[in-house]
Amino acid sequence: MSSLKDQLKSDLTNAMKSRNEVETSTLRMTLAAIMNAEVAGDQAVELTNDQVLAVVSSEAKKRAESADIYKEAGRQDAEASERAELAILERYLPAQMSDSDLEKIIDLAIAEAASQGLTGPKAMGAVVKAVRGQAGAGADGAKIANFVKAKLV
Repeated sequence: MSSLKDQLKSDLTNAMKSRNEVETSTLRMTLAAIMNAEVAGDQAVELTNDQVLAVVSSEAKKRAESADIYKEAGRQDAEASERAELAILERYLPAQMSDSDLEKIIDLAIAEAASQGLTGPKAMGAVVKAVRGQAGAGADGAKIANFVKAKLV
């Protein structure tokens, strides 16, 4: 099985050959972000597939936030560009969990926290941690936090 990083490099080569400028620039920026993450510490390291996935997810989140900001500013051209890049990055991310599945996991985590004596806002950290552990990359952290906060109030 090839790594996500190898897949990104291969897709970059194909995008360059087909002269797809948006895909080429998006994949180049993503691979640059991965390389920056690899050399960020005291020693250069090879990122694991999960760490590469986290970088791709972070890049996708930046595109989504930028697109929202451009939309509020009425800059449709810039928003469309960010959304196009986001669509490319989403191909490499796991499918997002449905809200109903996420709520089931949250309800179970809240019940578990309550059995340990944690209720209300005090349970927030424990519940979010448990839900993130179960949902993995299938759910956005901010979305998890918002759902948990709404249920614990």
